[in-house]
Amino acid sequence: MSSKILIIEDEFAIREMLTFVLEQNGYSVIAKESYNDAQQALLHESPALIILDWMLPNMSGIQIAKKLKQSDSHKSTPIIMLTAKSEEDDKIQGLEVGADDYITKPFSPKELIARIKAVLRRTQPTATDDPIEIVGLRLDPISHRVTVDGKETALRSNGI
Repeated sequence: MSSKILIIEDEFAIREMLTFVLEQNGYSVIAKESYNDAQQALLHESPALIILDWMLPNMSGIQIAKKLKQSDSHKSTPIIMLTAKSEEDDKIQGLEVGADDYITKPFSPKELIARIKAVLRRTQPTATDDPIEIVGLRLDPISHRVTVDGKETALRSNGI
């Protein structure tokens, strides 16, 4: 299953290019030109990540990031600011309001994909089929077996 990414970018050409690049790299994309347009998608979708421009109509990316980080439903959704604002103070402000990364335009699509993967690695729980072993207790997610000091242990439900 591919990760869903919400793009909030008012420039049509950049929005289309981002959609193309992300889809070519296996991501599912929801692309909106403003926060007003994105609100409906945010009510019904849970994106794995949001790519957010700073300079948007009606509400700035900084205001949107603050709003998202204060909401119960999206406060843990990672945000990558993708903007032409390249001054150090702008980057600091973006990161301080909750952006997980900050990329300035013009940007390399390869670097964007690498940064998306890095942010998702840091923010999404990873599932593994590897057994977990702690002080003689071994949990095997594939066989659904529990052993203690090498001896299989039966677990029972307590009816809850």
